[in-house]
Amino acid sequence: MTSTGTVEGTSQRFWTRIQPLWLGRALALVAAVLLIVYPLVDDDLYYQNMIILSLVFAIGASGLSIISGFTGYISLGQGAFIGLGGYTIGVLATRLPDSNIWLWVPISGLVSALVALLLGFVSLRSRGPSFVIITVAFLFLVQVIAVNWVSLTNGTAGMTLPLPTWDREIANWPFYYVLIGLLALQLLMTWWIRRTKLGMGLIAIREDETKAATIGISLPTQKIIAFMASALVVGMAGAVYGYYLTFIDPRGMFSILLSVQLVLSMLIGGKATLWGPVLGAFFIEWLNETANNDWGGGNTRLFLFGGLLVAVVIFLPKGILPAIESAIRWSRTRGKAGLVGARIGTGGSLASITDRVQLVDRSEIPDRAILEVKNLRKHFGGVKAVDGASFLVPEGSITGLIGPNGSGKTTIFNLIDDTIRADAGEIWLDGQRLDGLPSWERAHRGLGRTFQITRLFREMTVLENVVAVQRTFSLGQLGRVAVSGAEARSAEELLEYVGMRAFRDQKAHALSYGQQKMVELAQILMLDPKVILLDEPAGGINPVLIERMGEMIRELNSYGKTFLLVEHNMPFVLGLCDPIHVLARGRNMASGTPDQIQRDPAVIDAYLGDDFVLDEKVQP
Repeated sequence: MTSTGTVEGTSQRFWTRIQPLWLGRALALVAAVLLIVYPLVDDDLYYQNMIILSLVFAIGASGLSIISGFTGYISLGQGAFIGLGGYTIGVLATRLPDSNIWLWVPISGLVSALVALLLGFVSLRSRGPSFVIITVAFLFLVQVIAVNWVSLTNGTAGMTLPLPTWDREIANWPFYYVLIGLLALQLLMTWWIRRTKLGMGLIAIREDETKAATIGISLPTQKIIAFMASALVVGMAGAVYGYYLTFIDPRGMFSILLSVQLVLSMLIGGKATLWGPVLGAFFIEWLNETANNDWGGGNTRLFLFGGLLVAVVIFLPKGILPAIESAIRWSRTRGKAGLVGARIGTGGSLASITDRVQLVDRSEIPDRAILEVKNLRKHFGGVKAVDGASFLVPEGSITGLIGPNGSGKTTIFNLIDDTIRADAGEIWLDGQRLDGLPSWERAHRGLGRTFQITRLFREMTVLENVVAVQRTFSLGQLGRVAVSGAEARSAEELLEYVGMRAFRDQKAHALSYGQQKMVELAQILMLDPKVILLDEPAGGINPVLIERMGEMIRELNSYGKTFLLVEHNMPFVLGLCDPIHVLARGRNMASGTPDQIQRDPAVIDAYLGDDFVLDEKVQP
């Protein structure tokens, strides 16, 4: 090998071995040191001003990433919280001139968070374009209030804040370093949220809001907490920004262009990342100054930002940092077999998950129905999808629910867990009535389900999918670290049980369909429900996994777990379930043991067919 080839090989091995996480941390540390020492080595006020504005944008974009990046609710009204912070400090400083103006900075953050709370009650009931429109309307609404509430804000004449009293040679230093501290606080909060049950819940909401509710995530509560968190430090930064300007007016503090710049900063750097919004903010401020100084500003700047927003959405949808991370990962894994192609593990024993899943002695199970469905109805116009269905699920049983396609089986599952609201009927679980409760409350009462087509959170890892589950709701639980510690260990034990522990760091979208089925089962076991609804657990997977799935269901049932199972694989159902309920046209056709069902003339005629023969039960 030539020396050139040796150098190239060594260089390639270096870049393939480097860890993106540690590379990012090293670059962030260098950037932080340079940022801190800059005023000490250069007194150029122009560049200090650029950095101060960049810091304000970085805080605003990082806060926006909580509600838009983590939760998936794009807001074009984030700039309003900067304006609210500026006006809060302005009003308090002019009304109380003898007070220390810096005391009003945290108050400004609290005011912004309170306004976000009130706005959240209204806006977070919507989603997508409707939510965007509401946030834009909110931005213009607070601008109109600031213009017309003259007695408080001085209207269009603006407000003049007290001038700083410190030495002019360090005129920018207090603003500069306070903003650095606020940025550090914002990044620390973002990092903490991402690691907690709250963060897992927010990302689950972004990926699949309906599914998130079925695993116990309280949608309105967590969305409102995210909205408040996205405004808290941003309001404080707005207060410092207003004091730095020393003059504020409604059109300047509540400009739509400011909100667009924050959105651009988040998108360019990478939404839902820690450092992406910071990188994007510094780039946008540099571009803003360049447009003003060299390209005429005004309409040119508007055209530039608008075109950049379109270009980012089309050509760089994930942002700069995620693109770099993907490139490094590709270079490290190029030519290697993917882990997702590996076989699923043989699985662990129930003994390894007894700390997480409550198991009981079957001899202690009472002879009663744990789930009761009474006269359940759901009509879609003239289509009677479910038309008076009623059945019982005995505690400790594996109950089957079968019927022709279109008979209402999956719709009944959707009604039981409130994925779809029932028109009429009652649902009782362990003596408690569930109809009328939202999906997350039903999950907290002990109801868990899988879906006919797996609905994992695609951009979350296998481990994150499992730890996202919330068995109960409390503020203390939301603050619990999810990606490490006790929660992660419990999730890993469940993944070991279903044979998927080796895949814990793989994104869910990269898994095969059978692997996704196993992860979804582990996810539901993390909920530790009283009744587990399995919608076609054997559908779309190979015979080996069907056998493994049946073994796990039997094993869990042998320790007291109750199952309600929808399935078209008749040997699987008849060898596993007892009792079995048969549906046709949204109502009960028959109920009984497997032997009774496979010999019932009405069931044979409507579903099984005359040529169906099962000489003996098939052990799955």
